[in-house]
Amino acid sequence: MTIRPLPKWAMQKYATLWSRFKTRKFTYEQASKLLNENKNRTSVLFSHLKKSGWLKVSLSEEDSRKRIYTLISPEKAMEGIAK
Repeated sequence: MTIRPLPKWAMQKYATLWSRFKTRKFTYEQASKLLNENKNRTSVLFSHLKKSGWLKVSLSEEDSRKRIYTLISPEKAMEGIAK
């Protein structure tokens, strides 16, 4: 998996998410509430994190219509960027 550096705005949001969730799974709603962002801005952030390799997306086991998110650790991301 290719991991690319994040722009400052996205790194700040990532840091907020990391401080709360670390490698635990979370939902879109939980992230949006934590970031105090509207849904459009959260969607833009998630899209950017996913394309840059900092966010993994999977389907919920309880409801396959819902997505579950997991952050890539900063250490793992830095290893990927250094390659």
